[in-house]
Amino acid sequence: MHQTIIGGLLAALVVPAVSWTADVQAEEAAGSASAPTRAELSAATYSGFEDLNPVTLEDGKWHGEPYVEGGVSAPAVWLDGRFYLAGDLDGDGAEEAVAHLAQSSGGTGNYGYLVVMGRAGGGLVQKGISMVGDRVQIRAARLAGVTIELDVLQAGPEDGMCCPSQLATRVFTMGPDGLAETGSSVIGTLSLETLEGTNWVLQDDNADTEMPPITLVFDSGKVSGSAGCNRFNGTVTGGITASNIQVGPLMTTRMACSGPLMLREQDFLEKLGQSEVFSFMSGDLMLSGASGRLDFSPADD
Repeated sequence: MHQTIIGGLLAALVVPAVSWTADVQAEEAAGSASAPTRAELSAATYSGFEDLNPVTLEDGKWHGEPYVEGGVSAPAVWLDGRFYLAGDLDGDGAEEAVAHLAQSSGGTGNYGYLVVMGRAGGGLVQKGISMVGDRVQIRAARLAGVTIELDVLQAGPEDGMCCPSQLATRVFTMGPDGLAETGSSVIGTLSLETLEGTNWVLQDDNADTEMPPITLVFDSGKVSGSAGCNRFNGTVTGGITASNIQVGPLMTTRMACSGPLMLREQDFLEKLGQSEVFSFMSGDLMLSGASGRLDFSPADD
């Protein structure tokens, strides 16, 4: 009886150990085939930026020392938290992640880079990097096999870097030597019509999750949507540059809602009515003016 019990205990100890090892191996195999996460990208080491050694991000940011002791101008690199693509870009059966990072030397220039990150040896490895350009705004991004396609707003031949108007599609491809731009085509010129055809939803970090969404639609020189309580509509026109915008006057319905909803609505309508410039960041729309900035994302289909 004693031997039988001991034998049974040994069996009970050995069998789970074999099963656990198999589970760990399966998890490790799955992990090695999965793309790096956003959290991992925010703490990764990147190289290939102009005039910079490899940099390691902390909470998605890296700040270098000032160029001049006591000065305020210093290099910086940061991760675009809105941008994330994942897929098998090099055909090795494992997924890579595509990150968008920006580099600044402390001046007005702001250079964007696409970086492909994968896994190797239990850590992250950079597989490719390619510059997108100075102050290029990403309107949409997608994977097509081993290529990355970006719809962008960039400076055209007659534009200042501050005021881009050229709409283009840029193509980047993974190859034996890493990531490189392999195609580019101009598809149009920025106008208010560029904002049409999309239902925009306000990204409000301060709003209660129970609050109704604030929405915005552009259509043929008019704006409309919900301010969270009341519906609104008004006119929208352009300005001196392609990205200038003038909204209003705005008209709303007259429903009464709770105090927090009404305060949120008033703040939104004030910022919308004072918007002066629109821009894009990784698919999101930003309206900026004297009262602050409004950030919108495309509504889920």
